[in-house]
Amino acid sequence: MHPPLTLHRHPMCAEIIEQFQQCHLDHPLAKFFGECTDLKIKLDRCFRAEKAVKRKVNFEESKKLRERLQAYRKETAETSQ
Repeated sequence: MHPPLTLHRHPMCAEIIEQFQQCHLDHPLAKFFGECTDLKIKLDRCFRAEKAVKRKVNFEESKKLRERLQAYRKETAETSQ
Protein backbone atom coordinates (compact mmCIF):
# COMPACT_ATOMS: atom_id res chain seq x y z
CA MET A 1 0.00 0.00 0.00
CA HIS A 2 1.25 3.47 -0.77
CA PRO A 3 0.19 6.98 0.25
CA PRO A 4 -2.04 9.01 -2.07
CA LEU A 5 -0.19 9.63 -5.31
CA THR A 6 -0.50 13.39 -5.47
CA LEU A 7 2.34 15.10 -7.27
CA HIS A 8 2.40 18.20 -5.08
CA ARG A 9 2.96 16.13 -1.93
CA HIS A 10 5.78 14.05 -3.44
CA PRO A 11 7.89 16.32 -5.67
CA MET A 12 10.93 14.02 -5.50
CA CYS A 13 8.91 11.12 -6.88
CA ALA A 14 6.74 12.97 -9.42
CA GLU A 15 8.25 11.31 -12.50
CA ILE A 16 7.88 7.79 -11.10
CA ILE A 17 4.31 8.52 -9.97
CA GLU A 18 3.38 9.64 -13.48
CA GLN A 19 4.96 6.51 -15.00
CA PHE A 20 3.17 4.29 -12.47
CA GLN A 21 -0.20 5.92 -13.13
CA GLN A 22 0.35 5.67 -16.89
CA CYS A 23 1.22 1.97 -16.51
CA HIS A 24 -2.07 1.41 -14.72
CA LEU A 25 -3.93 3.21 -17.51
CA ASP A 26 -2.09 1.32 -20.26
CA HIS A 27 -2.52 -2.10 -18.64
CA PRO A 28 -5.92 -2.20 -16.89
CA LEU A 29 -5.89 -5.99 -16.45
CA ALA A 30 -2.20 -6.81 -16.59
CA LYS A 31 -1.57 -4.53 -13.60
CA PHE A 32 -3.17 -7.25 -11.47
CA PHE A 33 -0.62 -9.78 -12.74
CA GLY A 34 2.55 -7.81 -12.06
CA GLU A 35 2.91 -5.62 -15.15
CA CYS A 36 3.59 -2.50 -13.07
CA THR A 37 5.47 -4.15 -10.21
CA ASP A 38 8.89 -2.77 -11.19
CA LEU A 39 7.54 0.76 -11.11
CA LYS A 40 5.85 0.06 -7.77
CA ILE A 41 9.18 -1.06 -6.31
CA LYS A 42 10.87 2.11 -7.62
CA LEU A 43 8.04 4.18 -6.17
CA ASP A 44 8.38 2.52 -2.75
CA ARG A 45 12.14 3.19 -2.75
CA CYS A 46 11.57 6.79 -3.74
CA PHE A 47 9.03 7.25 -0.95
CA ARG A 48 11.49 5.80 1.57
CA ALA A 49 14.23 8.16 0.38
CA GLU A 50 11.84 11.10 0.48
CA LYS A 51 10.78 10.19 4.01
CA ALA A 52 14.42 9.92 5.13
CA VAL A 53 15.09 13.44 3.83
CA LYS A 54 12.01 14.81 5.59
CA ARG A 55 12.95 12.99 8.79
CA LYS A 56 16.43 14.54 8.73
CA VAL A 57 15.05 18.05 8.14
CA ASN A 58 12.49 17.64 10.94
CA PHE A 59 15.19 16.39 13.30
CA GLU A 60 17.39 19.41 12.57
CA GLU A 61 14.44 21.76 13.12
CA SER A 62 13.54 20.09 16.40
CA LYS A 63 17.17 20.32 17.51
CA LYS A 64 17.20 24.07 16.87
CA LEU A 65 13.88 24.48 18.67
CA ARG A 66 15.12 22.47 21.64
CA GLU A 67 18.26 24.63 21.89
CA ARG A 68 16.17 27.80 21.70
CA LEU A 69 13.85 26.49 24.41
CA GLN A 70 16.74 25.60 26.70
CA ALA A 71 18.25 29.06 26.22
CA TYR A 72 14.89 30.65 27.01
CA ARG A 73 14.48 28.55 30.16
CA LYS A 74 17.99 29.41 31.30
CA GLU A 75 17.32 33.10 30.66
CA THR A 76 14.03 33.09 32.58
CA ALA A 77 15.61 31.17 35.47
CA GLU A 78 18.37 33.77 35.75
CA THR A 79 15.98 36.73 35.65
CA SER A 80 13.63 35.24 38.25
CA GLN A 81 16.42 34.78 40.81
